[in-house]
Amino acid sequence: MADLTKNIITQLYDGDDKQVASLVQQALDSGMTASEVLSGGLICGMDEVGRDFKGGELFIPEVLLAARAMRAGMNIIRPLLSKSDIPTTGKYLIGTVRGDLHDIGKNLVKMMLEGAGFEIIDLGTDVSAETFVSAVRENQPDILGMSALLTTTMPEMKVIINALEAAGLRDSVKIMVGGAPLTDNFAKTIGADAYSPEAATAVDSARYLSRQIRG
Repeated sequence: MADLTKNIITQLYDGDDKQVASLVQQALDSGMTASEVLSGGLICGMDEVGRDFKGGELFIPEVLLAARAMRAGMNIIRPLLSKSDIPTTGKYLIGTVRGDLHDIGKNLVKMMLEGAGFEIIDLGTDVSAETFVSAVRENQPDILGMSALLTTTMPEMKVIINALEAAGLRDSVKIMVGGAPLTDNFAKTIGADAYSPEAATAVDSARYLSRQIRG
């Protein structure tokens, strides 16, 4: 079984979605649980991808292939996971703020977080403060991630945080922000809990916030 999980990690890293799907099925057939395949294979594989992406050894096209391979494995184990009471790393609500249609960075963060075991709710792009507030109220996420790729849309993040405060929801969720024009100082100024300059560090920040929530 150790060889199977090792092979899953290797093939996921290489972006071979068909091999990953085949190996995941073999692992299940051999008696491994869906949880073991997820944590020991798929998540470990994406952790390696994230580490090397952060270190400059992998680039966005390779990460996208690895994420596709991870999804191929998840498609097989997801029905089994849904039947069991396996906790996720956390529930993460994500979207690009109103006035901004950029989604490449957001989608990359989303895929990396999925690979780390987070349950993702993606609101898409050009998301209004009202939609963010409604989604937080309805889904009760652990973390809200907001993206902005334009200096003109950055102020919308503060509008959203103010709207959450007015709705009495700010203390119920941790807030992460990211995007090319943002800085750590900007994140602190608007009252966000974390800032991540790119996808790999976003996973680290999300895991840290998730641990804080769970004590």
